[in-house]
Amino acid sequence: MQPAPQPRSGAAPPAIGAVRSFAANQTIYFEGELAANFVLVLDGLVRSCSTFSDGRRFIGAFFAVGDMFGFEPLATYQASAEAVCQTSLVFYPARDPIEACGTPGGLPKQVLESMMLCIGRSRDHARLLGRFSAIERLSAFLVECSERSKARDFVTLEMTRQDIADYLGLTVETVSRGLAQLKRDGMVQFVSARQLKLLDLPTLRAINL
Repeated sequence: MQPAPQPRSGAAPPAIGAVRSFAANQTIYFEGELAANFVLVLDGLVRSCSTFSDGRRFIGAFFAVGDMFGFEPLATYQASAEAVCQTSLVFYPARDPIEACGTPGGLPKQVLESMMLCIGRSRDHARLLGRFSAIERLSAFLVECSERSKARDFVTLEMTRQDIADYLGLTVETVSRGLAQLKRDGMVQFVSARQLKLLDLPTLRAINL
């Protein structure tokens, strides 16, 4: 395998892995497919999602630059993964966390850290869905986006309103109303259709305490 190149946004991949690019909304792997790889996001954004028999979709996680995903306790992927926008990924064979222990690049440590981060985010997401208020869910989501952003008070929403709704367990209309309310309350400012300035990040955090 060729060494992975340095991504534009600065996530440094370990020394092994195969780089692939995906267009917006392209499927990376399907639910039920053999879990042959785990994956590092070099550039772009990935959503992990499942579709119910009635057609409803549930988004369990978003993975941004530097995140790793695809870790499975079973032989198959338990959810599908899709590129939200133009995305570059590094694929590692699922056996490599053990085999790469003597390989330069720090892969085993990064894998462990990413697995722990995934566990923590899954726990936080479960708590988020237990909140009754749409404003609580939206404010927590914006804080999460802020923590992944280099400029903490600016967030760019690469995902659609439908993506946000499916992640938060809300309707698109509720997401739009909630964002409008946060704007009226002076919590956020729309710089563009997809970019928000968080005007009062401490209060957004406090909403969810």
